[in-house]
Amino acid sequence: MRHLQTFRLIEAVARAGSMRKAAEDMNLTASALNRRINGFENEFGTELFERLPSGVRLNPAGELLLHHYRAMASDLERVQGQVADLSGERRGHISIACSQALLPYFLPRQIAEYRRDHPGVTFSVNIRDRAQAEQELASYSSDLALVFEPVYLVDFEVIHTIPQTVNVVMRSDHPLATKPEIRLRDCLNIPHVAPTHRFGVRHLLDFAARRNSRQMSPVIETESFELIRHYVMHENVIGFQIPIGLRTEENGILINRPISERDLPAGSLILGQMRGRTLPVASARFAMQLAHALGELSP
Repeated sequence: MRHLQTFRLIEAVARAGSMRKAAEDMNLTASALNRRINGFENEFGTELFERLPSGVRLNPAGELLLHHYRAMASDLERVQGQVADLSGERRGHISIACSQALLPYFLPRQIAEYRRDHPGVTFSVNIRDRAQAEQELASYSSDLALVFEPVYLVDFEVIHTIPQTVNVVMRSDHPLATKPEIRLRDCLNIPHVAPTHRFGVRHLLDFAARRNSRQMSPVIETESFELIRHYVMHENVIGFQIPIGLRTEENGILINRPISERDLPAGSLILGQMRGRTLPVASARFAMQLAHALGELSP
């Protein structure tokens, strides 16, 4: 316990990549921070950082130590949550790594609902692509991940999953808007705006296109689904998103229609945590709430 603050300082230096920048972030002088870390390294018996001309970075020993600290901090937070439960209080902090599609509608509603009953709980919501979200779980940077089409699932313990069909986002006056069924070839034959290859939506689109000896050729490629949603209002092109990130209609201007599952099977939106980890009480309860809410969205 006596080294907790030192661990926090080590984590700050690792995050900043610089003693000076970390000292500013932690409201210390650079010399005081350096003495604190040097003293810990002497006591621990090995250096934790590589000193580089451009700053510092964790060496293998430092990475092991930081992983140990994050695991210990997670366990301590879980115990603090259990102690708070004994006194009838509900406090804690919940960190979530999530796909962009969860930000406009689903997560704000779920967080507000949880905080109505547990106003002492705070949240961190981190926008991450599907690979980054899994890394966040493994490094204890996030308690939960809610992502579309995760990549590896090696250390990913699935709590709940629901199917999500890729939808075309377009203006209501677009020629595709009147078609009873939208086929993938319809989308590939006209100008379209698409997310980059880091995202699950693009992964499914690319796979389906290759299966038909075609390829995506977007006029704009972006990491922002907000840009996609707004850009289609300015140029009569189409974009792509999953239903949980969309409203059925938006002021009568934008509409969304599913791509036929004959061409593009539904992907999976998955709620998960790090495999084998016992979550803090607040995070575990919020995970149960999310699972229930996702279950209500299932067809």
